[in-house]
Amino acid sequence: MKWEPEVPRWRQVHAVMTERIVDGTYQPGQRLPSAMDICGEFGISQVTAKRVLTELRKAGLAEMQVGIGTFVTELPQPEK
Repeated sequence: MKWEPEVPRWRQVHAVMTERIVDGTYQPGQRLPSAMDICGEFGISQVTAKRVLTELRKAGLAEMQVGIGTFVTELPQPEK
């Protein structure tokens, strides 16, 4: 991944993970990669990876199940 120096890395990784959720790469109910897996994929620290997962939960895109992992939530359907 090519990093944008003026944007915090957690925001850049958060954007990638959000895109993967929205485009269906990660399906509702699917377990997201662990913080350690995110570290390996993006070359970031575990603290940064945990921040990404926390922000995904805050955005309502994921939920954590203690001792199991973080899972994609159902995305709200747009009104017709």
